[in-house]
Order: sequence, then C-alpha cells, then structure tokens
Amino acid sequence: MVEALQAATRVLAGVALRSLDGLDEAVTLPQFRVLAVLADLGRARSGQVARALGLQASTVTRLADRLVATGHITRGSDPSHRGVVTLALTRDGQDLVDQVQDWRHRELSRFLSSLTPADREAATRALRQLVAAAGEGYGPVRLRLVPL
Repeated sequence: MVEALQAATRVLAGVALRSLDGLDEAVTLPQFRVLAVLADLGRARSGQVARALGLQASTVTRLADRLVATGHITRGSDPSHRGVVTLALTRDGQDLVDQVQDWRHRELSRFLSSLTPADREAATRALRQLVAAAGEGYGPVRLRLVPL
C-alpha cells in the first residue's frame, strides 16, 4: 500500500509541476502554494498562511515579497491590529490559480477517464479517506463533493 501511495505521490507531484510549465516561469511551485492557500482562505494573516503551508513566517514573507512584486498578491494590515500583516490575491493572482487548477483538472480527468465508473468511485472514496486521515498539516483542503 505504501509503495502504491509513493507511486501516486510521484504522479501527483508531476501533475503539480507540469501545471506550472505553461506559465513562462511566472511563479515557482512554492510561490504557487501561497497563491493556492490564499485562494482557499481568502484574505488571511501571513502567520495563518505560514501555518497552512507548514513554513516559517519569514519564508512566507520572502515568498509574499516576490508575489507582491509580480502583482499576484497584495499586502495589507488587519484593521483591528495594525501590526498584523494580511495577504490577499489580486485578480491576476486569482486568474493564475484558476488557470493552473483548470489544467490540473483536465489532466487528472484524462487519467480518470481510463477507469471504469466503479473504479473511479472506489478511488474517490479511498482518496477522501486518505485526505481525512492525513488531517491538518498539509494545507487547507476543500473536498468538492462533485461526482467524477
């Protein structure tokens, strides 16, 4: 089972990396992870983003600096606590996340199309259980309960 999961991890990591290939090096994978977390969370404190990614706050600050410079996110402050830095996607940042997620959806759908409906259902059930078993620490996860 662990070997199968390791093989699946390699496939999914390959999908994640290839999904950024068409972006002309607009963002790196770590930078995209910040964008994806902000797409899930909306405007968020930088510390919350760091926790979601399992990164140090200083690492998120450096990633955010680059993303602000490229126009993918904005930096702000919490009105109730001026010392707290918030991060939010810009329209360009959201467009980039949407583009990557659309590519990934098409690629994963291509993989799934070779499975029977029963096998797709079994895989969906098993993957949802795996995500639930992983718990927190691997970033925010929204399970869209959409049939395959």
